[in-house]
Amino acid sequence: MSPRLVAVSNRISSVRGAPLAGGLAVALVDALREKRGLWFGWSGKTADQSTDTANVSQEGDVTLATVDLSQEDHDAYYSGFANRCLWPLFHFRLDLTGYDRAHFEAYQRVNRRFAGALSPLLRDDDLIWVHDYHLFPLGSELRRLGVTQRLGFFLHIPFPPRELLTTLPQHRSLVRSLFDYDLVGFQIEDDVKRLASYVEQDLGGTVGDGWMEAFGRRLNIRAFPVGIDTARYHDFAFSSHGQREYLRLREFLRDRDQIIGVDRLDYSKGLVRRMNAYELLLESQAAAHGRITYLQIAPISRGEVAAYQDFRRELEQHAANINGRFGQVDWVPIRYVNEAIPRRRLAGLYRASRVGLVTPMRDGMNLVAKEYVAAQDEKDPGVLVLSRFAGAAQQMRDALLVNPYDTEEVAGALEQARTMPLDERRNRHHKLMEGLLRDDVSDWRRRFLEALG
Repeated sequence: MSPRLVAVSNRISSVRGAPLAGGLAVALVDALREKRGLWFGWSGKTADQSTDTANVSQEGDVTLATVDLSQEDHDAYYSGFANRCLWPLFHFRLDLTGYDRAHFEAYQRVNRRFAGALSPLLRDDDLIWVHDYHLFPLGSELRRLGVTQRLGFFLHIPFPPRELLTTLPQHRSLVRSLFDYDLVGFQIEDDVKRLASYVEQDLGGTVGDGWMEAFGRRLNIRAFPVGIDTARYHDFAFSSHGQREYLRLREFLRDRDQIIGVDRLDYSKGLVRRMNAYELLLESQAAAHGRITYLQIAPISRGEVAAYQDFRRELEQHAANINGRFGQVDWVPIRYVNEAIPRRRLAGLYRASRVGLVTPMRDGMNLVAKEYVAAQDEKDPGVLVLSRFAGAAQQMRDALLVNPYDTEEVAGALEQARTMPLDERRNRHHKLMEGLLRDDVSDWRRRFLEALG
């Protein structure tokens, strides 16, 4: 009998809703169903006090185990250390990084609480797979409780250079926690190299091909780029929901071309610079006026964090200024919405858009880029304009790769994408789809679990 998979993430979602949620949920649920696994994490609820015992339930073949957090723990662990400190630091935004020792103590405390609630549920032959920056210390806390099972950790966001990492007062503790895992996975090889540089130069450790040694332990580490459920997402674009959205939008656009951007409302996504590039396109291409429109979908995220509130106001004002400057009675240059759109509808919107604009300033992977390509009609596909600083750029060389800091380059790529001949669009799309089908989410999951087991 194969080992049971235990997946741990900051928050868990419905097993039944995973195909519509996409991303990590799809990858985990398929594996958990296959191995009759356990999914552990925060319930998404706050209580008067954090709970030490997991609430266990069953959804089909998958066991769900959740804990509640107090508002104080949630604010300090999640909104505080994870998202005011680690998130901006790991996205190279030192100017937005806040260091607060009380937040770090809460981060440690919540990870300790997670470990205490999870350990009684474990079996001797479990494979434990921990996900993302919220849970760096979980492996150490489990080892402290005597857990000896195979432990894997996957970081979904970028890993910073040592010059930035060492600004974190707790940098040594954070990296030390990685060495309690048996296997660590990063999105791209550059992230592995950044950790290797820190291990060699700051810890005096040893680095080899696929392993590192420090703190008296050897850590296996590799890049495992995350994919998407490519075939399923392509089908979404042509499903009844996707087709209805496609036809509705094409009727609304009439003969206009649409640029689409879909991102959480986050400063790492480069949304203001993206609007600057679109504004420059309108300045330099008068013939595009009334012929092209830009739809930016940006669901609100972490609205309680001050940096996100400020960013939202800046973006709204910027979109209004561009519309006021260039808009016409029958043409609005930018349509900016904060609505979260279900994946099946979104696939239809992607299919109706001539250009997919994905220009984060820094991103671990970016699955929107892959979903946009997967949703296209191969007979008349759109063109992806992609930041070279997204992890996806390592695999998607046939997109138009741009430097998101170079406004003129992005504006030029938008015009190139908008006017690209059909044969070139088909050729680029065919090559991109080959890669997406080969390196899909099931392949990512299989490779990581084989390496861990």
